[in-house]
Amino acid sequence: MISNLPLSYPDARKKTGTKVVALAKSHVNRYTLCIGNDEFFDCVTGRTDEYVFTAKELSLSVNVLKEQLLYDNVPTFIICNVHNNPQFNLRRLRDYMRTESRLAKVPVFVYAETISAELKQELRRIGGIDDILTPAITPEIFEEKLSMAQQIRQMAQDVEQEPSTVTIKPGYYLNYSIKRGLDILFAGTLLLLLSPVFLVLTILIKLDSKGPVFYVSRRAGNRYQIFKFYKFRTMVADADKQVAQMKHLNQYDTNGTGPVFFKVSNDPRVTPLGAFLRNSSLDELPQLLNVLLGHMSLVGNRPLPLYEAATLTTDDYAGRFLAPAGITGLWQIKKRGNKDMSVSERINLDKSYAEKHSVLYDMWILANTPNALRQKDNV
Repeated sequence: MISNLPLSYPDARKKTGTKVVALAKSHVNRYTLCIGNDEFFDCVTGRTDEYVFTAKELSLSVNVLKEQLLYDNVPTFIICNVHNNPQFNLRRLRDYMRTESRLAKVPVFVYAETISAELKQELRRIGGIDDILTPAITPEIFEEKLSMAQQIRQMAQDVEQEPSTVTIKPGYYLNYSIKRGLDILFAGTLLLLLSPVFLVLTILIKLDSKGPVFYVSRRAGNRYQIFKFYKFRTMVADADKQVAQMKHLNQYDTNGTGPVFFKVSNDPRVTPLGAFLRNSSLDELPQLLNVLLGHMSLVGNRPLPLYEAATLTTDDYAGRFLAPAGITGLWQIKKRGNKDMSVSERINLDKSYAEKHSVLYDMWILANTPNALRQKDNV
């Protein structure tokens, strides 16, 4: 249900001439709070039967939150339209939310038609904003962002409520500096040496099938950092849209309640050239750019699509994200291409690497990577 008007106040607080919607306590169990309005909001709020309250001003939104907290109701998320509103004052909303612990787990998004450096800087100064949404964000992408934001906020709450047990191992900073230095050296050198290969593969991909040369997706890496992940395209252009129709072919042992990984043996979405690129691992070469930019390392745990990462936020699984994201890693040299690899096996290998990783361990994995480049199965 969508309401364009704020909740009612008690009669004693109601101003003369104010239009309000009166709702009994039992009418609202879950709701979404929109500050400002836009057609985009209908796309991301129209898929549920929750109440959607729209407040024209930030000050009014705080009043709505206070009113609902009297009934112990918190919004599923808050979205604020800052487009054409340079005078927006999100600080008041932020300040109020920080005074109320029940709102700590509520994701806050802002909406703008374009993202400028000034807007990003302003939101960074304010803090407490989970993401910026634009008209290009589809409802499916928004659901991924919402799920990720909810998981991260829940994790932050859990950490705050538990005594700190994090200890930094001796030599951590030296190990990190050496690893980062080697990443820059090798990735930069390889990008220069392999530039002719990049040119040839670009031409072949354009000749093989319609679509872009590079496949760019958002992935979650070290400590759930989200970044743009680059590969040579190996599938048909609309492969992402076919995932839902192919869930029954997933080789991983998922039952819909635990961690989710998705991979299909002899995937029909893979193009003829894409199969060669995958079997030879040449499709991974653009990730050298991710290494150079610091998103990834040469060795680490694979960065995951957001829908997979969102299922790995419990204590049992989150440890894998303590390691850097990498092009190659422990499970690639141990189990890469095995159809019978279970979800728990893959996660345990990732956790093992996160606990043991060091420069020498990385050298051992790199030395064993060539043997794993040719997959045992076409996945």
